[in-house]
Amino acid sequence: MIAPVYSELGQSITFEGYATDFGKRIIAVQFSLDDGAHWTSYETSGASDERWVHWTFKYTPKRRGSYCLKIRSVNEDRKASPEASWAEFSVV
Repeated sequence: MIAPVYSELGQSITFEGYATDFGKRIIAVQFSLDDGAHWTSYETSGASDERWVHWTFKYTPKRRGSYCLKIRSVNEDRKASPEASWAEFSVV
């Protein structure tokens, strides 16, 4: 889990982290704001199996409330991480 974040309505929030799959190239990082029902995928061009992938995700909430952003990586075999990381945030 990434440390909780607090934001004001209309302010963008930038999340960042690293992904690796020890011996497999990361081809995408995926994000979900609906508990994993739907995933938005962003390709990682130039990634190699020898280095961690640094990712960033910028989001501007449209409503006040509490959120949970789930994050997972996809390797070159098109297999997603078995367990997603997450970041909780509140918008006031």
